[in-house]
Amino acid sequence: MFDERAQRDALEADAAAPEVGMERIATVYAEAFLGAAAKDGPIPERIPERIPERIDELDSLVADVLDRFPALETVLASGLVSHDEKVGLLDRLLGSRASPHLLRFLKVVSRHGRLDCLRAIQREVHRGYERRLGRVSVRVTTATPLEDAAAGRIVESLRKTLEGEPVLRRVVDPSVLGGVVVRVGDTVYDASLAAQLENLRQQIIDRSAHEIQSRRDRFRHPG
Repeated sequence: MFDERAQRDALEADAAAPEVGMERIATVYAEAFLGAAAKDGPIPERIPERIPERIDELDSLVADVLDRFPALETVLASGLVSHDEKVGLLDRLLGSRASPHLLRFLKVVSRHGRLDCLRAIQREVHRGYERRLGRVSVRVTTATPLEDAAAGRIVESLRKTLEGEPVLRRVVDPSVLGGVVVRVGDTVYDASLAAQLENLRQQIIDRSAHEIQSRRDRFRHPG
């Protein structure tokens, strides 16, 4: 159940809305979500099993409901639809399916007119949970698929500077000209800014050049 602290956090997020971006608003709601699930302070000594269960349910809401029914997401996010109408819709659609925890949370968010932040809240819930476990989510974008050995070197480099265990999410984007871009929250590093990654950067660039040349050779000499 959402306690007074969680309710207060939601109110603070709503009050901050004119002054900060959606990510900041989502962060406060995400902490309210996690705090209510844990029921014992912002950084519990033990992470109850119910927290990942609550996160899975929130993920399911996004993947199985919002992704599949974009018109519903539009209605929930609309400022032209009243809070009472949204509550009625949530009760009809989720009342027999969602946990009381999730349903109450959605109603709190609706009351403050922030259902437009649901996807951002979901992202911040995952980040907040990782922080509670002493992990730091890291998005690594490379021009070609990142090999395990290279990923390991990135993790070792980041351990020296991050307050937590790096957890990599690998993304391939051929348009990345620098070879590798590392994003930690709002901070973006490219290899030219991180001396520890310079050798890795050159390896990735060399590998990309080799693959491009191989494709050219196959095109010129087919079969």
